[in-house]
Amino acid sequence: MYSAIDGFIRYLKIERNASELTLKSYGEDFGSLLDYFRDRVGEVAEPGQVHIAQLRGYVAYLHECDYAKATIARRLASLRSFFRYCQREGLVTSNPAKALRTPRAGRKLPHFLTADQIIKLLEAPPANESEGLRDRAILETLYSAGLRVAELVSLNVSDWDQDANIVRVIGKGRKERIAPIGRHAAKALYRWIDARKEAPDAGPEHQGAMFLNRFGTRLTTRSIGRMLEKHLMLTGLDQLTTPHTLRHSFATHLLDGGADLRAVQELLGHKSLTTTQIYTHVSTKRLKETYEHAHPHAVGG
Repeated sequence: MYSAIDGFIRYLKIERNASELTLKSYGEDFGSLLDYFRDRVGEVAEPGQVHIAQLRGYVAYLHECDYAKATIARRLASLRSFFRYCQREGLVTSNPAKALRTPRAGRKLPHFLTADQIIKLLEAPPANESEGLRDRAILETLYSAGLRVAELVSLNVSDWDQDANIVRVIGKGRKERIAPIGRHAAKALYRWIDARKEAPDAGPEHQGAMFLNRFGTRLTTRSIGRMLEKHLMLTGLDQLTTPHTLRHSFATHLLDGGADLRAVQELLGHKSLTTTQIYTHVSTKRLKETYEHAHPHAVGG
């Protein structure tokens, strides 16, 4: 089982070009499966010895551990992918995970900030110090281009075409896309780039990074999260806000402004239009709330 899992992870990395974050998630999923076999079954079975009853026991174990339905669904999807790989490699004759039922998870509407709240957040970093200029540029870029935080931290200075005001983004599955940025984000980036020149010399591996910390190394996704938490506390905005909230706000505000759904799909880098459609539910919900609040005959009396 261990060698089969290692082979599958290598396959994802080399042939499927999976990101480090995706590989980490798969690693966690298989770690959970191996724990189950060791703790509940007593031994780690070979892939060809795994049967549906054991996997159903694993699903029950996940429910006992009180995992969220979305987590359980992801782990079952990982199992199906793994055993499909094992079938192709001749390690199993059939896929024992194929018949597992995925728990239905109600899809939550994404959390977003209003336009006024966004302005309040973007103006929070102080403009009289290098770190404040960097934070403003980060927040402006996340919101203006609708980037994932992992996409933002991987940006290099050379990825920004200053003439066209676009950035080259490497998204999920190492897929490249072009994201336009607005004039406010461009202005913030110009100011940060000037301040960045005075930052400590970066090492060779960080030399081209767009966003650096005070030690001259590339920022991490966790660093971005901590930075945002600091500004949320200062502004009194919802503490549930995450860097991804700015991406949600970007999509919601575009659709509210009349943007085409497929255009928003392209800007977000979504593979499926279904993923983007969740934002239409957000806009529809807001319209309904406005109607019910404003129209005298909207609700029964």
